[in-house]
Amino acid sequence: MASPQQHAIRVLEIPRTGAVRMALAMTLVLTWAGTSAAQGPGYNVIFNFTGGSDGGNPMAALTFDKAGHLYGTATHGTANGYGTIFRLRKIASGWAFTPLYRFLGGNDGGFPMDAVTVGTDGSLYGNSPTPNGGDFGVVFNAKPGVRPSPSIFGGWTEYVLHNFTGHSNDGAAPLGPVVFDEKGNLYGTTSSDGVCGDGTVYKLTPSGNSWILSLLHTFCSAGDGQHPQSGVILDKPGNLYGTTYEGGHFGMGTVFELSSSGAGWSEKILYTFSGVADGGLPSGGLVFDPSGNLYGTTSTGGTNNGGTVFMLTPSNGSWTLTTLYDFTAKNLDGRSGNLVLDSEGNLYGTRKYEGQYGEGAAFKLTHSGVGWTYSSLHDFTGGVDGGNPMDGLIFDASGNLYGTASQGGSNSYGVAYVIRP
Repeated sequence: MASPQQHAIRVLEIPRTGAVRMALAMTLVLTWAGTSAAQGPGYNVIFNFTGGSDGGNPMAALTFDKAGHLYGTATHGTANGYGTIFRLRKIASGWAFTPLYRFLGGNDGGFPMDAVTVGTDGSLYGNSPTPNGGDFGVVFNAKPGVRPSPSIFGGWTEYVLHNFTGHSNDGAAPLGPVVFDEKGNLYGTTSSDGVCGDGTVYKLTPSGNSWILSLLHTFCSAGDGQHPQSGVILDKPGNLYGTTYEGGHFGMGTVFELSSSGAGWSEKILYTFSGVADGGLPSGGLVFDPSGNLYGTTSTGGTNNGGTVFMLTPSNGSWTLTTLYDFTAKNLDGRSGNLVLDSEGNLYGTRKYEGQYGEGAAFKLTHSGVGWTYSSLHDFTGGVDGGNPMDGLIFDASGNLYGTASQGGSNSYGVAYVIRP
């Protein structure tokens, strides 16, 4: 495999002329665009995307670094239309927005749909499902430049760690954020190809200046699971857990575990969805609580046929599913956002098409001794407050929640927002 340095892609910088002044002026515009007024009790838009150099239609969750900066991806926008990686930095007057990298739609990828992961060195890791000439996709590492860039972009460089080929020993169309283990290896999923064309779970191992890909599992046949649309998570022993959107005994998706042994990795199906009362087509990822229970969402099924929030509880080698909440609106054309837990065990998330206006909702599920109670943190209108959130929420140190909505806002290209419960 070629090294990341051989795949370095840099944003073209503007010479120090009048274009620099224009770029600086645009940076100020982008900064002040993040200081919107509150759109409801506890809800504030912190940035309105324009669909231009800043990007547009963010579909991914946001990510914090140790300094409290927010990072994310916009799926569309820029002159090329292939999307951006961006940073939001807290300042006295609001949030300062900086586009760090614009995708070119070639070997660097394009149309990023997932959250980035912050590495131990502070650089960003993620994937992009669509390079030019096919939907095979890349895994990338974005790093800041040695010196500040005079261009409107932050002068970051993208290094391609792996370029998927769509072959049986590789995979195609990576979806879901990547995750590190304690040794610095990266793990993720592809939604298609592999031996049977049903997707893979992969591992990228650093080796000098290169990254070596190995397939841990290739999904084959309906009974196994098919087409994962989210990444994987690790437990303390290093086992991997995830969902497949389809497959299983009823064709409505699965929850799986991959365990490592000296001979390789073995898969265990923890649950297969029926698409009826238990839900079906889980497109979001999973989250653990401190007791080892798993939580996730489905896109359809349940009492209202609008999908569910579920919990899987381990007991003596098997797992028992409990439905915690039944949504009212199907979410078949967009991935469900991942859930997040607070210190008291309450769940938070977003849901496209849910809510009072059918434009999505950010919600809380409160745990009590007798069950779980749903409360809306914000019902999106599709107007200046945004609409159709596609991914989940994250907490800051003060307990505030941050996320993105893929549509709406002042410019109709989506927003980044904060909720203060």
